[in-house]
Amino acid sequence: MAQKLKKEIGTFGLLLTSVAGIIGSGWLFGAFHAAENSGTYSIIAWIIGGFAMLFIALCFAELSTMFPKSGALVHMSHLTHGQFLGRIWSWVLFLAYVSIPPVEVIAVITYASKYLPELIHQKTGLLSFKGLIVSIIILAIIILLNFLAVKWVVKINSYVTIWKIFIPIITIVVLCVYSFHPENLIYASNGFSISDALPTIATAGIAFSFIGFRMAIDLAGESSNPKKQIPIALIGSLGIALFIYVGLQFAFIVSIPNGETINWKNLSFISVSAPLATLSALIGATWWSIMLYADAFVSPLGSSYICVTSSSRITMASGEISYLPKFLTDLNRYGAPWKSLIVTFLFGCLFFLPFPSWQQMVSYVTSVILLSFGLGPIILIILRKKLPERERPFKLKWAGIIAPIAFFITNCIIIWSGYKTISFMLNIIIFFLVICIIQIVFSKSKTLKRKDFIGVLWLAPYFIGLFIISKYGPNVLDGSGMFGFWTTILWTLVLSIIILFFAVKSSQNSEEIKLAANEIDQLQV
Repeated sequence: MAQKLKKEIGTFGLLLTSVAGIIGSGWLFGAFHAAENSGTYSIIAWIIGGFAMLFIALCFAELSTMFPKSGALVHMSHLTHGQFLGRIWSWVLFLAYVSIPPVEVIAVITYASKYLPELIHQKTGLLSFKGLIVSIIILAIIILLNFLAVKWVVKINSYVTIWKIFIPIITIVVLCVYSFHPENLIYASNGFSISDALPTIATAGIAFSFIGFRMAIDLAGESSNPKKQIPIALIGSLGIALFIYVGLQFAFIVSIPNGETINWKNLSFISVSAPLATLSALIGATWWSIMLYADAFVSPLGSSYICVTSSSRITMASGEISYLPKFLTDLNRYGAPWKSLIVTFLFGCLFFLPFPSWQQMVSYVTSVILLSFGLGPIILIILRKKLPERERPFKLKWAGIIAPIAFFITNCIIIWSGYKTISFMLNIIIFFLVICIIQIVFSKSKTLKRKDFIGVLWLAPYFIGLFIISKYGPNVLDGSGMFGFWTTILWTLVLSIIILFFAVKSSQNSEEIKLAANEIDQLQV
């Protein structure tokens, strides 16, 4: 590699990078979908979702400071269970990351269809041919901006993110000032329960919004002081986002006129393509409605912009350890992985093809990303046991409790995404598993050993368990209804305990893990 990534990101830049990943299209659509699915309980859903992501983020706060590499998730994937798991997880991560920028671009097109209805098919909500071309052009511009040096990428992102923080806060104030009906909190709770709120975390964009915290992990190798900056960025960004999202959900519910007479399970009088802008106009804040249409370009595009940055680092990291072609590690004169950016663009364009609505796409993406995150708590437990001497700039207290809870939470959110989503996700993973096997057969750089295959055996019961639980889960989760909602959670807990036990048991020994850690330390990224 001719150049190394430049360590030019400071604390404030890294914090705003994570905030930018969190506050994207989710804030424009999440409050509407959450209210329609769970009424007043949607406020609780945002709080639970935020703290659920915090448990997961705390695990990665320790791991990413132990291995401060850009694309750290890829590097850690083979650390405890060998190369085969690393290859599988690198493809899962690749799929998860390249799908997010297109989803954010689709959010922009959805809002823009208010003024340019020809961008989408009005009956299906899918992109028209013209909408497809516009989407590809927008994504191409975002990719080109990422060819700049990372300090300029972060600088641009910082200005955009400050805007993205203030616009939602002002929206909260405007909605409450123009139309404040606190009695709606009672009306909106009728017919709903906590069992409606929990699936909302997966299906309404709540988990999708919060997973943006991972940006700090993905850019760890370009942080000027990762020991200090990464924990601040992870925890700080989630705190800021939780305040904003809970406030937005509260304001959305209390600002709806005539809350006692409407059907909260079908808010059809509010446009699904631009819910906050429609509501602002409905209550008389037309001037702010116009501003929200403008922000519908800034917020999703800002998130897409920084998501492309992290996605290219994941792709580059896979190339660095030969899970993807080596040429993906090539940097341009600004220190940006330009070939990885091109691959991110090409695969991202595939997600503009006739896929479902923004909400359904969010469920797919969320389930894949949460699956990739589930490996983190497992790695943390194993490293505490088998690599105790490793320096831990940020050492998580009560890791033996927090990590298992984080793994259980991850599996719950995956199950809440529903049987159809899980089936789709597992089919995709099987497809990539076949690619991995073909890749291994023709690979000349690394030879897998018997222990590498042993290290992935726990994945079979894990995936089968997720499939069975979702298939026979409640109707609200697209299941057959054999299991009730709380019984489904109980079975998810049992599965989590069993898989966690076998995943830890099947890990490599201390010497092999230490050798793998040394290899990561020597990587340039």
